[in-house]
Amino acid sequence: MAKSNWSKTHSLVFMALLYAFATGLGALMFWIMTSPKCGVVAPDILALLAADLIAMLFVWIYDIIYENVSVYDPYWSFAPPVMFTLYALHKGQFTLPVVLLLLAVLCWGIRLTCNWARSFKGMGHEDWRYAGYRAKLPGTRFELLHFSGFVLMPTLLVFACMLPGFRMWETGAPANGITWLGFALCLAAATIQLVADNQSHRFRAANPGQVCNVGLWKHGRHPNYFGEILMWWGVWTMYASFFGLDWLVLAPVAMTALFLFVSIPMMEHRQLENKPAYAEYRKSTRILL
Repeated sequence: MAKSNWSKTHSLVFMALLYAFATGLGALMFWIMTSPKCGVVAPDILALLAADLIAMLFVWIYDIIYENVSVYDPYWSFAPPVMFTLYALHKGQFTLPVVLLLLAVLCWGIRLTCNWARSFKGMGHEDWRYAGYRAKLPGTRFELLHFSGFVLMPTLLVFACMLPGFRMWETGAPANGITWLGFALCLAAATIQLVADNQSHRFRAANPGQVCNVGLWKHGRHPNYFGEILMWWGVWTMYASFFGLDWLVLAPVAMTALFLFVSIPMMEHRQLENKPAYAEYRKSTRILL
């Protein structure tokens, strides 16, 4: 187990291969659990969860090998497009609502993964949140937090947020106005994230160490997180256009809670520590758009 000093290019190639193998393992698990040739055919959702978890475990092993929790970071945006595409191929049904869902998730996933690649510094760099916990906690305690809090919990939460989307294959009804509204929310979410991230990258390059307060960041302290929350509400809205309000609304509610009570407070604490001007910015700017 050792930190890697590979270049960014070398690291990106490695990550691409790693995630390709993880995809292959997940697809193989799904095929085994849903193929009559293997004797027992599991429910599709259970097979999807098993595929998700086996791919997650494969990535987590390399987190351990390279002592870098950030190896898992792109899994957040990589898994949903892969999972929905795998399910679509399995079902062989491409109704308009399903196509809209796939387009929305692909646009969001590709954009978010590209932004990760843009910010990725190489295998030797670990995100400050993980590095902070690694420094505070002894080995075993950190690894327990690593697996349960940084890998398993996000995987299960994102899978839960995909559940409304998986049910879209159960309806043969045509897209309605609410379906299109959900699709529009997803596209708006990806667009907001794209604009916010580009504005942040440009500002930080020109004003290192300063508080980004231009563009969308002038109207909200976390427009990129707002886009992430909006994305999963968009997926749920597409689902609700056919199935109405039921317990699956807890999926986007849980995602919203994660950002409001975990991700945003951690980011705000770091900004207040590192940028004195952030306190004033915080007073004059809303938390979300």
